[in-house]
Amino acid sequence: MTDIPIALQMYTLREQAAEDFVGTVRRVAEIGYAGVEFAGYGGLSAAEMKALLDELGLKPAGSHVSLQMLENELDSVIDYSLEIGNPYVVCSFLPPDRRQDEASLRATAESLNRIGAACKERGLRFCYHNHAFEFQTFDGKYALDILYETTDPELVRAEVDTYWVQFAGLDPAELIWRHSERVTLVHLKDMDPQDRSFAEVGEGVLDWEAIFAASEAAGAEWYIVEQDRCKRPPLESVRLSLDNLRAMGVA
Repeated sequence: MTDIPIALQMYTLREQAAEDFVGTVRRVAEIGYAGVEFAGYGGLSAAEMKALLDELGLKPAGSHVSLQMLENELDSVIDYSLEIGNPYVVCSFLPPDRRQDEASLRATAESLNRIGAACKERGLRFCYHNHAFEFQTFDGKYALDILYETTDPELVRAEVDTYWVQFAGLDPAELIWRHSERVTLVHLKDMDPQDRSFAEVGEGVLDWEAIFAASEAAGAEWYIVEQDRCKRPPLESVRLSLDNLRAMGVA
């Protein structure tokens, strides 16, 4: 397998980070992750964040940002990313009114194109992160396909969330193959076979061998572990996911 580094999406440890952001990032480094993907910065300035990452030897592997902030505060989003050395700005979610029908999806896609163009102009890559609602259909087309056909793959890249693709009843590996021209980041997130809840990577039903093969062929730049909710203590869960990935020969 190719040497794709593994980061942790900090949303997984949001409760711990709310109490001690810096200490939680330190624990992520101690566990052995190569990078972190942000979902907020814990009140740290860009200079403070860069110093922390440099001290710990962690790389920034993206930052999840709301569509509202991307549309209204994009310069500050880009400025922060540039200062900490983060190459990827990620749209984390679409509000319901921005995806209620094909017309709203296409209008949203045009906004994503503009955001992506602004990011590219300043040397960053802009990605869109899927959930399951993108697999609702409009006149026989998935919402995700409408977004993709309306956006330029050079401006709007893909961060594929494997769990949500599986949850929607599709094959994550097949989707990565089909959209390989824009896959940049891949969220590794497993599914409990009993109740379809979130599971540690390697503890559920996803076909990781196929997902890794597709991701590597697509030229994915980071694998990012995320677990929205954990049945174990979250720090134990993120350690188990990384241990399992190492056992699979990925980390």
